[in-house]
Amino acid sequence: MPVLKIQTNLAISEQEQNDVLKAVSRLAAKELGKPERYVMVSIEAAATMLFGGTDDPCAFVELFSLGLLADQASRLSAMICGLLKESLKFDPRRVYIRMSDHPANLWGWNGETF
Repeated sequence: MPVLKIQTNLAISEQEQNDVLKAVSRLAAKELGKPERYVMVSIEAAATMLFGGTDDPCAFVELFSLGLLADQASRLSAMICGLLKESLKFDPRRVYIRMSDHPANLWGWNGETF
């Protein structure tokens, strides 16, 4: 159900990528109240990106989920930015996060929809 994708211009090691993926998977499951077995996360490192006209480290994060509530957005933004700041030393002012709720009938899995 939840999908969290991180795109960054920062070149990070495979170990760092795995550590971030595991941490953000746990965070998404906990904060969205979903079983982690349904959480999908991905990271694209070393992407060609500019933010504010510079190539200083930046990230674009997308979070899609069923039942994402508007009042969860601020907390999720703070937690995701905090995780990226702690793990990859990102300045939270250089992170954009797009969050989307999707209707269950438009979310496919296992040859069906939710």
